[in-house]
This record gives sequence, C-alpha cells and structure tokens, in this order.
Amino acid sequence: MRYRVAVAVVLCAALAVAVPAFAQTSDELTTLKREIDALKAGQAAMQNELQAIRRLLEGRPAPSPNAAAAPAPENIEVAVGGAFAKGRPDARVTIVEFSDFQCPFCGRYVRQTFAQIDREYVETGKLRYVVRNLPLEQLHPDAFRAAEAAECAGAQGKYWEMHDRLFAHQDALGADELTQHAAAVGVDMPAFRQCLDSGARAERIRQDMADAQAAGITGTPTFLFALTETNAPTVKVIGRIVGAHPYASFKAALDGLISAAGPAK
Repeated sequence: MRYRVAVAVVLCAALAVAVPAFAQTSDELTTLKREIDALKAGQAAMQNELQAIRRLLEGRPAPSPNAAAAPAPENIEVAVGGAFAKGRPDARVTIVEFSDFQCPFCGRYVRQTFAQIDREYVETGKLRYVVRNLPLEQLHPDAFRAAEAAECAGAQGKYWEMHDRLFAHQDALGADELTQHAAAVGVDMPAFRQCLDSGARAERIRQDMADAQAAGITGTPTFLFALTETNAPTVKVIGRIVGAHPYASFKAALDGLISAAGPAK
C-alpha cells in the first residue's frame, strides 16, 4: 500500500511539472528557426494522427454499459521475461514501455526524452528499461512489419541499434527500407531476411498486443512503472504515464519511486 500511495503522488507531481522557458541570443536564431520548422512538421504529423484517431472513434460503436472497466494499475502484472531490455536486471525500478515505431508521439519521446532517461537512470544502474510492442495497425500500416524487423535484429543482438534507427527514420519504414536499415546496423542479412520473411517474430508481437489490451492500454507510448523483482518473468504495475511527456515529468516520477523503494537489497 505504501508504494501505491507513493507512486500516485509522484506520478501526479511529475505530470504537473512545467516545461521551463528558454532564451536565445542572436547567434542562435538560425538554429532556433530550424527547431521551429521541425516542431511545426512534428505538430502537423501529430494533427494528422489525431484526426485519424477521431475518424476511427466516430465509426466505433458506443461501449456497452456492462463492459468491464480497464483494470486499475495496481491490479496489473505485466510480463517482462524475454522482452528486450537495457539496464541492470536488479535496478530498483522498472519501466515497461509499449511503443509503435510509426507513432509520431513515440518518435517525439525517443528523440526528445529517452536519451536523457537512458543516460541518467539506465546507465547509472537505477532503472531497468523494457520495451514491448503495440503497433496500432489501423493507424500505422507499416508499424507491425517494423516491429518484426526490430525483433529480428534483436535476435542478433542488435535490437537497440535497430530501435534507434527506425525511430530516426519514421518516414521510411517500407519493406525495402527496413532491409536497408538492418544492413546499416550491421546484422547478418541472410539470417535477418529469413527471420522477417518467415514471420518468426509475429506471434511474439501479437502476444505483446494482447498483454497491452489486458492491461487497459489503448494508445502509444504508454509507460508502466514497477518495482523490479530480479529474475521474475512479470512485474506488478504501480503506476503509469501515458503520452510523450517531457523529461521533467519522468524525472519527478522516477526520483520519487526510487526514494520510496529504498536502498537495493
């Protein structure tokens, strides 16, 4: 119960953190213009995404009043065994991210936030970071195949290289382009093609999607927070953040959870 109360407090506090303002000198105007142009492009992609979601929702029947509600975070256990992860297996806190390689919000998170979380928490041994797949096929026709490509690269020990490569090229996830990305990260190409063409990782991805549904997850990116149980195939979720929030939100949540969890055993 102590952890449930603590995580509720720290996650609420995290989402209330304001993004700091910044100033620039005349020497930075060119860089600033480029950043503004990139931001406008990202906003346009997200607007298209929201419009597509709205169209899907408008065509969906209203839920039955007898439909079961999504389970509360404290009642969920999510599998982590066999999933691609980085960080110490005995880190006090685990994040399980459900992600989609074609989702613009996921891309924004990876480009703007993930590297700092990796540097400040994963590399310092404070956090184990687990990624699972949730390709939203109705919105993103290339997402499932991209997830297969990442999994196939991961089978050769190149998951994180492929993960970063795909998110850096979200506008280039066609079949031929996936092969080019795989070659760029240095996988054995005949083995990669055999894995991808055979659909060897499809069942695993479908299981990720089923587990996301069971956890009440309907959008990406979604981040589930848990206290790590070393070598356990599942973790018990004690909170979540939904959406591409800034680093400050994750920092507030993680610092609070690490403090609440106490020293490593």
